[in-house]
Amino acid sequence: MSLSFEGRVVLVTGAGGGLGREYALAFAERGASVIVNDLGADTKGGGKSSAAADKVVEEIRVKGGKAVANYDSVEDGEKLIQSALDAFGRIDVLVNNAGILRDRSFARTSDLDWDLIHRVHLRGSFLVTRAAWNHMKNQKFGRIIMTTSGAGVYGNFGQANYSAAKLGLLGLANTLAIEGRKYNVYCNTIAPVAGSRLTETVMPPDLVASLKPEFVAPLVLWLCHEQCQENGALFETGAGWIAKLRWERSLGCTVRQKNQPMTPEAVRDQWDQICDFTDATKPTSLQESMMSIVSVLSQVESGGEVSGNPTSAPASTSGINPNEAVGSKFPPASFSYTHIQCILYALGVGMSTKDPDHLRFLYEGHEDFVCLPSFGVIVAQSVLMGGGLSSVPGLNIDFTQVLHGEQYLELYKPLPTSGTLTSETTVADVLDKGSGAVILLDVKTYCGDELICFNQFSVFVVGAGGFGGKRTSDKAIAPLPPPQRAPDAVVIDSTSRDQAALYRLSGDWNPLHIDPSFAAMGGFKAPILHGLCSFGFAARHVLKQFADNDPSRFKAIKVRFAKPVMPGQSIQTEMWKEGNRIHIQCKVKETDAVVLTGAYVDLHAAAEAAPEELPQAGGLHSELVFAEIGRRIKDMGSELVKKVNAVFGWEITKDGKIAAQWTIDLKNGSGSLHKGSYSGKADVSITVSDEDFLEVVQGKINPQKAFFSGKLKVRGNIMLSQKLEVILNDHAKL
Repeated sequence: MSLSFEGRVVLVTGAGGGLGREYALAFAERGASVIVNDLGADTKGGGKSSAAADKVVEEIRVKGGKAVANYDSVEDGEKLIQSALDAFGRIDVLVNNAGILRDRSFARTSDLDWDLIHRVHLRGSFLVTRAAWNHMKNQKFGRIIMTTSGAGVYGNFGQANYSAAKLGLLGLANTLAIEGRKYNVYCNTIAPVAGSRLTETVMPPDLVASLKPEFVAPLVLWLCHEQCQENGALFETGAGWIAKLRWERSLGCTVRQKNQPMTPEAVRDQWDQICDFTDATKPTSLQESMMSIVSVLSQVESGGEVSGNPTSAPASTSGINPNEAVGSKFPPASFSYTHIQCILYALGVGMSTKDPDHLRFLYEGHEDFVCLPSFGVIVAQSVLMGGGLSSVPGLNIDFTQVLHGEQYLELYKPLPTSGTLTSETTVADVLDKGSGAVILLDVKTYCGDELICFNQFSVFVVGAGGFGGKRTSDKAIAPLPPPQRAPDAVVIDSTSRDQAALYRLSGDWNPLHIDPSFAAMGGFKAPILHGLCSFGFAARHVLKQFADNDPSRFKAIKVRFAKPVMPGQSIQTEMWKEGNRIHIQCKVKETDAVVLTGAYVDLHAAAEAAPEELPQAGGLHSELVFAEIGRRIKDMGSELVKKVNAVFGWEITKDGKIAAQWTIDLKNGSGSLHKGSYSGKADVSITVSDEDFLEVVQGKINPQKAFFSGKLKVRGNIMLSQKLEVILNDHAKL
């Protein structure tokens, strides 16, 4: 099926001859409406004429195509785009092709020679593209071509000004490709070789004649078609040949050690290895490039052996062999700590002496000094920080593409406040997610021979999928969605500007969390908070809200990391209690962005709150009411379901403690009444004391007044509580 540009509006700069003319004719032939821009200047930028653009427009119209001429300089970018809007109402494709030459050896290059080249090539392309940018973003479609040159990619004698401008266009295009991707605005760069007014000054006449512009145009048309998903690429093309270029990097060599000076002699001695392109890598992004540096810093600071590029393994479909990797074990890793690390961690996840309940986590002299349960991830992560993943057979992956996806921690007894713990790590499974690979790492941590805690790290390797592996695993501890009702409790806690700087003292030294320049290279406006720091905030919120800050109640926590938090933002933890499982979701309060999802904390039941040890309900006034409600449901269940269509959960308290639990199910079948904890999900949950419940039923207390006074607490769909009258009024009165 042939490619059509019917309905598309295309602007080609410098389209009065050569490559630009060929592009304009080719687009028009396939149905596009074309703006033929040409200032009509000579090759050095002098003069002005409308003849060149008019001639191309006439060629298009004679063939039945649609075209208008524009004679403005590319330095008047807004005028060019406005001509497209005036003539055809939109702009879909922009081919930045206009250019001039002022060749001089570098020593003879004047300010004018330099500035004029940059004004036309680099600044001109910038101005026209900027004028088109928002139109393309708003319509969710745009294709942009930048024209570089072999002189820009490789350099060329006598063209310092031209080379600098042309390579600048490549950098501009690469950034536009990143910023435009989510709006379906793609930008690619070509380095064409074709006969034109510009190339005839540097090529023999017979070569100029044989390198026809029509051998380049098909590439440009394909890159600009809606079917093409190429973005941020560079192509050399000429004579019908097309090749995609990419950067290549040697493995390199780290020539320093921790606490040792780095010397030029060390660089000299390792020079051959630094320049050895055997098994070279091919970084494709600034983030990938910089994460190599980050990895070196982490390994040097941890005292690990570093030889060559630690992130050199290419991520490819042949890089992962699950049969080799699954079951592999890391070398055992020991972690020694004192009360100082426990206190630093507690401060790092937001604890403060402003809260008296926090003192037992912050003061080693406290009579009940304890360690926060979530400190268990710090003990285990030392295994990964030591580079153990790189030693696993069958995992030939690019470590710059490794993301922390999910985390599970389970404690078998409270963590000691000091000691030496040993962790044993196993590759539990490797999953093929198509766009990447998921590696499940099980870490068991022991104090001597006693198992203290278990962690499961779920790491995602971008681009490493497609090796034909399974997509799911019964070994993976899955995240769970929260109940579909309003949360039972919400805690909002502000992080400080120095939160990441403080948390990193617990052992995660990644500069992404402290160095603004590294953060910028990672695409962030400022250093971000560690995901496991947000994890710690959430864990202690649950511990305080539902376990009275008692670490012995803490059993396990599971989270999925969704988005980062910026230090200084507020973490909002929403919690839903379902028995001894507390579902949680964390958001940034200022932006409402969800940062932890599918999360939950499992608690050990407190003796006084465990359902099986609830106070006996005998003697409660509410018993008589629910007995009457049960009788009415038995007699009129179907009718009540039609009128109410909801499930009500009740917690009846006595002396401040839960004394009885009931569920009125008027949503399923003929209706029913359940006593005890309810395994399903109630639409409305109501907590009220036995005495106040009786007065509400008897009409002595208005339910709305009871709600606003705090005597009656309602969670979930509050509007449904209005239907309680159908159940309680008249028929259920004592």
